[in-house]
Amino acid sequence: MRTVATNRKVRVLITSLRDGALIPRPEFQRRLVWSNRHKQAFLDTVLKGFPFPEIYIAAGEVDPDTAQGTEMLVDGQQRITTLFQYFSGSSELKLDDAIPAYSQLSAKDKNAFLEYDVVVRDLGTVDIGQIREVFQRINSTRYALNAMEIHNARYDGEFKTFGEELAELKFFEIHRVFTASDVRRMQDVRFCLVLVATLMSTYFDGDTELEDYLEKYNDDFPKAAGLKRSIESILEVIERLHLPEGSRVWRKPDFFTLVVELYRAIVEEKKKPALTRLSAALSAFYQKIEADGPKGRDVLAYSKASFQGTNHRGNRILRGGIVRQFIEEASVRKANALL
Repeated sequence: MRTVATNRKVRVLITSLRDGALIPRPEFQRRLVWSNRHKQAFLDTVLKGFPFPEIYIAAGEVDPDTAQGTEMLVDGQQRITTLFQYFSGSSELKLDDAIPAYSQLSAKDKNAFLEYDVVVRDLGTVDIGQIREVFQRINSTRYALNAMEIHNARYDGEFKTFGEELAELKFFEIHRVFTASDVRRMQDVRFCLVLVATLMSTYFDGDTELEDYLEKYNDDFPKAAGLKRSIESILEVIERLHLPEGSRVWRKPDFFTLVVELYRAIVEEKKKPALTRLSAALSAFYQKIEADGPKGRDVLAYSKASFQGTNHRGNRILRGGIVRQFIEEASVRKANALL
């Protein structure tokens, strides 16, 4: 495949997009999920005259009666759409004081923006299968992406940033909640994001709700500061339980359950469980799961829900209900002791 690299002015690309002569291909392009923070960083690059990576186009259909033709935007949808939103004053683009609106630019700066050269690589006339192949190769990696890595490629906004901040808390390193492989494949961030989404809603299957939260809170996550304080307070409670390092509580499914249920009880319902009692009850329960010999109904149920389908909603609810009993009993006993 032979390609030609040329320059096109921003004004040419904007008018082509507006007039329908340049057509994005949303069926194989990534959705428009740049946060305003990233859009503004990109616009700052353009307004200051710095270059950005080339975009790819291919020939589209030609009307034989009018001789009017179209082109397909193979790669660069987010960049070109951001430029168009800026020029047109779109409500989808929110600017802060660092980036002046296009309408506020001087005549000289408007002209500089419109005359900015974009490097365009023209694939020529190729079929849709080849276009898909080019797009996939442009955006490929050395190995198959897992779900969180795909989310990371598509979202880089406030909610994802919050998950990254939680995953970097010293607590997780001290107790070795995440393996080196987890960190390398972003499973620590995924865990924290699913945890936060659960705290804000209820138990759900796997990470099925995660993309909704990534998209909803891509531009702004006003609950971040309060949630972080609350989560850190729950992690402090877990520290004070002094559960042994060999305890199964440090396995991700068990740890997830304990954090969620403590959060529900302490943060949402303002309960104050007696931590010594709770620690003893949890330690004894976890030991029964690991021990050989006959097991009670709750131990068997929890054990099964922790080894098979650990991220299924039903198993998360089951584990949560059992752990919640221990928290309730520790809270009731403390209350009675004060009477």
